[in-house]
This record gives sequence, C-alpha cells and structure tokens, in this order.
Amino acid sequence: MGMRPIADPDAERPPDVSGLPVLDRVLTQAEAARAAAEPLAEVWLPFESRSRSRLRARLADGREVALVLPRGTVLRGGAVVEGSGLRVRVLAADEDVVEVSAPDASALARAAYHLGNRHVALQVAGERLVIGYDAVLVDMLVGIGVRTKRCWAPFEPEAGAYAAHH
Repeated sequence: MGMRPIADPDAERPPDVSGLPVLDRVLTQAEAARAAAEPLAEVWLPFESRSRSRLRARLADGREVALVLPRGTVLRGGAVVEGSGLRVRVLAADEDVVEVSAPDASALARAAYHLGNRHVALQVAGERLVIGYDAVLVDMLVGIGVRTKRCWAPFEPEAGAYAAHH
C-alpha cells in the first residue's frame, strides 16, 4: 500500500469571502483601455496571488474585496477586474526576485535551459532573465557561470507556449 499525501484542509479551502464585494470578471484589453480614462481603485498583488482564482485582497484605499475568477485565470499587471459595482486595476507588486545575466547569449540560453528543465516560472527581460528568489536555484546558476542579482521588482513570468494570448 502506498502512502497517501496528507491534505492540509486550511491550504486547500477557498478563503471566506462572505460579505465582501466580489470581483468576478476580467475586462478585455479594449474594455480596460476605455476604463483607463476613469479613476479606478487599485490592488497591488505578487504573481502568486495574481495566479489564484479565489482570493481575499485589500485595495490601496483599504477596502477588502474578493476575487472569484474562473479557474486558471492569471491576472497580468494592468488588468482590470470588475464586479459588485466596482472596477479595480490589478498592479504587479514588487517581490523578491533574482535577475540573471550572462557574458554571452550562449551562457544565458544555458541558464534558461536549466531553469526550464526545472519548470521554473521565468520572465524574459531583454538580455536577462528574472525568476522568483530561490537559494538553491541561485547556487545552480552561479555554478554554471552566470551572474545573479537579488532585488525587489514586479514579476511577470512568461505565460507558456500553450497559454491563451492576451
């Protein structure tokens, strides 16, 4: 008999959103562009939170809201969500990231290969890569000869080859 994983009911349970305004629709790019002319409430979220379909969040003005979106929805920085008579711009919060640079394109491609082989969320930013901070990955990257710089910045990893285009 195999071991069954132990489920953490608190980690798997959706957050209690009763009584909160529910934001349940993501505006299209065209709708969001039209909404840019009006003043919008804002919420700053790290990538992990922008990748969740159920979330309690606090707006910049202090109000709490619930995001209840279709499973698999990933909100990119600048997205606009609406519901319960509210429209809210979602902004990418600064988070603990590592910028990866290399002396040449071959070394950077090698780093991207090793990160991809580990299914690491990765942002391509010009001639550098950006990943969420992980000490083990930093050690691996330094070991293959690339430079790393830990910093705080918004994180917008690639959507992946099979993701819907925005």
